[in-house]
Amino acid sequence: MTEKILILDFGSQFTQLIARAVREANVFCEIIPFQKSFTIEPGLKGIILSGSPFSVNEENAPSVDVATFIQEVPVLGICYGAQLTAKLFGGRVDKSNKREYGRARLQKQKEDILFKGIADQSQVWMSHSDSIVALPEGFEVLATTESIPIAGFKKTGADARAIYGIQFHPEVYHSTEGKKIITNFLVDICGCSQNWTPASFVSETVAKLKEQIGDSHVIMALSGGVDSTVAATLISKAIGERLHGIFVDNGVLRKNEFEQVLETYTAIGLNVKGIDAKQMFYDAFKGKTDPEEKRKVIGKLFIDVFHEESKKVTGVKFLGQGTIYPDVIESVSVHGPSQTIKSHHNVGGLPDIMHLELVEPLRYLFKDEVRKVGIELGIPTDMIGRHPFPGPGLAIRILGEVTEEKVQLLQAADEIYIQGLKDSNLYSSVWQAGTILLPVKSVGVMGDERTYEFTVALRAVTSVDGMTADWAHLPYEFLADISNEIINNVRGINRVVYDISSKPPATIEWE
Repeated sequence: MTEKILILDFGSQFTQLIARAVREANVFCEIIPFQKSFTIEPGLKGIILSGSPFSVNEENAPSVDVATFIQEVPVLGICYGAQLTAKLFGGRVDKSNKREYGRARLQKQKEDILFKGIADQSQVWMSHSDSIVALPEGFEVLATTESIPIAGFKKTGADARAIYGIQFHPEVYHSTEGKKIITNFLVDICGCSQNWTPASFVSETVAKLKEQIGDSHVIMALSGGVDSTVAATLISKAIGERLHGIFVDNGVLRKNEFEQVLETYTAIGLNVKGIDAKQMFYDAFKGKTDPEEKRKVIGKLFIDVFHEESKKVTGVKFLGQGTIYPDVIESVSVHGPSQTIKSHHNVGGLPDIMHLELVEPLRYLFKDEVRKVGIELGIPTDMIGRHPFPGPGLAIRILGEVTEEKVQLLQAADEIYIQGLKDSNLYSSVWQAGTILLPVKSVGVMGDERTYEFTVALRAVTSVDGMTADWAHLPYEFLADISNEIINNVRGINRVVYDISSKPPATIEWE
C-alpha cells in the first residue's frame, strides 16, 4: 500500500512547491482543491493545508473541517492554513500593521520535533497580510520572528492530536531549511517511511496497469517526447506487444527526427508504427497564417490520421496518454478548470471519438519525476534529457504560412543551433531552446554579392517548470559562432538575432 500525504489547496501560487518538497522526501502526495470531499483511506499519513491569496476573515473565506479529520491524521497548516487552523479552534487572526513579505529570521521559543535540526535564526520566507495574534486554548507558540509573535505553533496536552501551524512558507527556495521542516513533519510526526522511489513507482504502476488493462489492447499516439515515451514504456512493460504506438510525421518535426525516434523506439522494444503524413499537412497549411488556425490544422488532421490507423488494430479498449500532474492540477484548480485548452493537444478529442477508456500511467508525476522514472526504465539519456518541444512543432516557429521549403530552412538552422549547444555543454543547462523563422527578409552582403534573405531568431530559456522563464545568458562567443555557421551553411538565411525576453511578459514560443 502506497503511503500518501494529502495537500488541500486554497489557491496558493506555491502549492505545487509543497508537493515537490514532499516528493523530494520520497513520500507520495496528492493535491486536491479544498472544496473537494475525500475520505481518510488506509495509507493516508497526514494532511497539509496550503497558503492562499484569501484572508480568513473574509465573509466567504475558504474553509475545511479540520476538527474532523484531525481525529485520524496529523495536520500541518502553512500560512493561510495555519491562520485557518488557529481561527477554527478559537484563536484570533487580525490584519497586520503592514503586509509582511520577504525574508525573516525564525526564533525558536521551544524545542520541538517539527524544528528538529533547524538552526536558531534560520531564514524563512513570509508572504501574508494577516497575522495570528492569539492562539486557541490548548495551543502553544513554538517560534517567532522579529515582527511576528506567532510564527509556529502546535496543539498541546496529553490528549492533543498532532496539529501544527507555521506562518511562513517552508516550501520556497528562500526558506533555507524549509524542506527539512517539511521532512520532520512527514517522518517524525506522520511516520512516513520515505519508500516512494522511481523503482517502487515502476513496480507498482506496472502491476496496476496489468490489472486495469487485462487481456485488452492499448493504442497510443507517440510524439518522441519524454512524457509519451515514458508512458508507453511503462504500458509496454505491463502488456508487451498489445501496446500499439502510432508516431505521425506531420512535416514539422525537427530534422531527421522521424527516423531517429523510430530507431530509438525499436531499440527499447516498443511496438510502434511510423506514418509519413508530411504532404497531407503541407497541403492543409496552404494559406494559413494565423497561429490558432495552424494549431487547428494540426489537431484535426492528426486526429484523422490517427483514427484511420487505429481502425487497423483489433481488440483495442484503451487509449494511452502521457498526461502528467501539472495538467491534472490545472484542470481541477481551486479557481476552476482552465478556460483555454491547447487546441493542438495531440489526442485532445480522441477519447470521445473513439469511445476508449484512458490509460495515464504518469498522471501523478511532475516532469522531473517522469525523467527519473525514464532513467529507471533504461530509456536512453539523450531522449530523457530532451528539451520540451511544442505540440504543433515547427509550425509555430515559422511565423506566417508554413511551406515545405520554410520547414527545411528552419530544420537546417535549428540543427546547427541545438547541436552547437550540445557540443558546447550548454544543452543541459537550458530548459528549452529553439530557432524561429521570421517573416522578415533583409539585405546582406556575401562575398561581392548582395543578398535578400530570411532572418532567424534564436531562443533559449532557463526555467523549473515552464510556467515562468528567464532568457538564457549564453556566451557571446557561442552565439557569434552559431550565427556564422547558420549564415554560412544555410542558403536563404543571412541574419541571426537572439531573443532576450523573459516569461512573463513574453512567452517561450513566439506563436
